[in-house]
Amino acid sequence: MMSSQTAISMENVTKTFGGPGGVTALKDVSFEVADQEFVSILGPSGCGKSTALRIVGGLLEWEKGEVAVVGQSLQGPSDDAGIVFQTANLLPWRNVVDNLLLGVEIHKDYLPAAKEKLPEMLQTLGLQEFEAAYPHELSGGMRQRVAIGQALMRNPRVLLMDEPFGALDALTRDRLNVELLRIWQAEKKTVVLVTHSIAESIFLSDRVLVMSERPGTIVEDIRIDLPRPRDPRATREDPAFGNYLVQLSEIMGVM
Repeated sequence: MMSSQTAISMENVTKTFGGPGGVTALKDVSFEVADQEFVSILGPSGCGKSTALRIVGGLLEWEKGEVAVVGQSLQGPSDDAGIVFQTANLLPWRNVVDNLLLGVEIHKDYLPAAKEKLPEMLQTLGLQEFEAAYPHELSGGMRQRVAIGQALMRNPRVLLMDEPFGALDALTRDRLNVELLRIWQAEKKTVVLVTHSIAESIFLSDRVLVMSERPGTIVEDIRIDLPRPRDPRATREDPAFGNYLVQLSEIMGVM
């Protein structure tokens, strides 16, 4: 599934808000993510997880260090990266299809290919029966699936996800974890997920990066050696899952 090519590289990145003497969110952060790899970032609130993700997405500048996406030094937002936030930013007056096309309408060159891809994308998202529905007619989980689809419509190599399921109830979150794995396998993307859930990070990921308190830096890089494809029940009943849960809980200071 995973190739050896590096999709994301962050080397000794430091980010301070407020200029000299301000708040240092990240200090000397370094990590790499391979092509088609699924990596989660864990850490305490305020440690800079989302800041790191937004830097990779080209949404924030930084003072020190190097960042590359798909082999290109990052100078701003990259067409190779799509971003999904915690809140699905859907326009209420547009139906599912029109919301899926929202991002590509800005880039007219992508529009013809995106329209051809719509039926396949609706099927991948499990929304083929809701293409004419408006956001208020969808569940929270469905809205998040549309948001994921928006990010995928431009066919980016990298999908960056900033706690996309954090506002959902536990049952919906678990179901979307399974959906996300299915979409990831179908679309063959590199995924970086910011999450507060240790169990979610283990279930989804090839590797889990753990960040320290602010100023955030990477303190652990844990490879998750669980077989794929992952069935929710079988994976969680695997003794190795419990071992990873204990290991990460101890690193995070919750045990």
